[in-house]
Amino acid sequence: MSFWENLQEQFIASFVTDNRWQVYLKGLGNSLILTIGAVLIGIIIGILVAIVRTNHDQKKDKAGGISRVLNAICVVYTTVIRGTPSMVQLLIMGFVIFANSRNLYMIAVLTLGINSGAYVSEIFRSGIQSIDPGQMEAGRSLGMGYSTVMKEVIIPQAVKNVLPALGNEMITLFKDTSLVSVIGMSELTKAARDVQAITYEPMMPYLGIAAMYLIVVMILSWLQNKLERRLHRSDR
Repeated sequence: MSFWENLQEQFIASFVTDNRWQVYLKGLGNSLILTIGAVLIGIIIGILVAIVRTNHDQKKDKAGGISRVLNAICVVYTTVIRGTPSMVQLLIMGFVIFANSRNLYMIAVLTLGINSGAYVSEIFRSGIQSIDPGQMEAGRSLGMGYSTVMKEVIIPQAVKNVLPALGNEMITLFKDTSLVSVIGMSELTKAARDVQAITYEPMMPYLGIAAMYLIVVMILSWLQNKLERRLHRSDR
């Protein structure tokens, strides 16, 4: 059998026989669902942590007890999450904290979202700090509360500044979904491993999912660039 005939046979065995392409499609769908859920959780956690830490930094000498405690909790959270591997966090959540739960979607989304939140918080904190402090002072002088100024004035501008970093975080998160197979959840990488276990041919399944990851990342990057151009156009 020639090289090309062998390659064709591997492709058919890995994608066509018994409609195995559906296994990859289901895995890709699970990866995208995990990414969307984790991104939403990460953004919510990240914004809250960024606001707490920024508020404390701005009032460092006048910060009250509650502000100090909340800031300390946020510092510990970001330090621990950013200082430990994502796979270890998945193992702890899956086999220690939620050892009795079989809701793998919940465990995976929550773990990836908490992990992403630590990085998003630093992204947003840098974005908030890039805004002229005079805007906060101007808003407060007009009678607006701190939370109102943050929601209506500071955060919208910070989002525009950190959009490229947020896009990169989302892409990283999508690729990190390949780790959730350690808790037994089926996603794109596990789909390839399952097919490889049947066909005993690793090349086609792994090259196939590599191409799928690349295509999705390219689409996400295109959407990110398009959104950035639209936001910059609205500033003119």
